Amino acid sequence: MRRHTLRSLLTAATLLAAPAALAQSGSAPAPADANPVVATVNGIKIYMSDIQADAQNAPPQVQQLPPDQLFPLLVNQEIDRKALLIAAQKEGLQNNPDVAKAMQAAANIRLENAYVQEQVAPQVTDTAVQAIYNRDYAGKPGPAQVEARHILVSTQKQAEDIIAQLNKGADFAKLAEKYSIDPGAKNGGELGWFSQDEMVPAFANAAFALKPGQYTKAPVQTQFGWHVILCEGKRTAPTPALADVSDQIKQKLADQAVQKVLDQARSQVKIQTFDAAGAPAAAPAAGSQSK
Repeated sequence: MRRHTLRSLLTAATLLAAPAALAQSGSAPAPADANPVVATVNGIKIYMSDIQADAQNAPPQVQQLPPDQLFPLLVNQEIDRKALLIAAQKEGLQNNPDVAKAMQAAANIRLENAYVQEQVAPQVTDTAVQAIYNRDYAGKPGPAQVEARHILVSTQKQAEDIIAQLNKGADFAKLAEKYSIDPGAKNGGELGWFSQDEMVPAFANAAFALKPGQYTKAPVQTQFGWHVILCEGKRTAPTPALADVSDQIKQKLADQAVQKVLDQARSQVKIQTFDAAGAPAAAPAAGSQSK
């Protein structure tokens, strides 16, 4: 089934509401409301924005539903939630100490996240991303890379047998197609170009130690199994385009900004830690001095 984009789903879902309203009124369409009410439960309004939020948080298999199925599904889900909330409130469950504690904890987490987002967002801008790109990438060569193939098997003995066949002149790609349990086996074990930090250490170290045309003379073990690796080439990667590293830079900026927010928040409070028995720790946690 072809996957609809979220935007097309929401646009179609908004349009779905119009024919029903027109059928009931029999009149000319009114100007479209940017955030129309799609249902009410005891007078509590459910808005299109609620449905949009639900769609964004829905599992992928739900997002793939056709618009004429997705929209009523999400509306009914919101109706169910509102009905359950009303029933719970009638029972006074919000006054149950355990429930009240859990509700407060959820509210606190939401507030903490909102604060972090508010502090971090201004630091992750297109201007900041461009500055990092200019400093760390522009005009500089990329990392060293290796082009390689590999054959992945389950045991050391299997790998040693494959190396023995290679020593007798067997074709690496054909052996990969025949023996490798890696998904890339159908392509002759081809991995393409990769940098050292893109592979697990044992594999990367073995691949980068080879010269073009060489293969590993001893099996290489990783958590995935036993590998035989063929080096097909080496190069310095070209300078990446901004679009290729933009997400990576944004993540780095966000991580740094979050840590800065945490450090600042901790510096403004007094912190005391205790051991497992409840006794005060010998010294306060680092950075816990109050201002």
